[in-house]
Amino acid sequence: MKYKQSWEEMNIFKGIDLFDSFVTSWQIEGNDLSFEIEFSIWPESSCYSEPKENEYTCYKTGVLKFSGWSNVRGLLQQSGVSPTKDPDGSFDYGNIEYFTKSENEFEIHGEFGQVTISGGEFSFEICA
Repeated sequence: MKYKQSWEEMNIFKGIDLFDSFVTSWQIEGNDLSFEIEFSIWPESSCYSEPKENEYTCYKTGVLKFSGWSNVRGLLQQSGVSPTKDPDGSFDYGNIEYFTKSENEFEIHGEFGQVTISGGEFSFEICA
């Protein structure tokens, strides 16, 4: 049985809570699969700053990107998924419910599908 590492065990996500982060869009361009995300950031993260008024914690936009993969299975078309309208008028597609990596694949689940990504690597960047 191959070992799967949960995002919670990955140092890259220290101080980031994917369960409380919100997916705002996704797209495939060539061999890049990108998720635009409103990341939930906590004091343990170097990206943390004081939460805005009426915010639970610090939220900043960013991108979770999978690059150089050989196959993506289970990804739904964004046009076929109904977003949730938030009290501030913005829209999102829920949280990342599951994210693991193993030796040669990633699994990521949410309103966008139960996605398996074969090969490649991932990165994430906080934009604001």
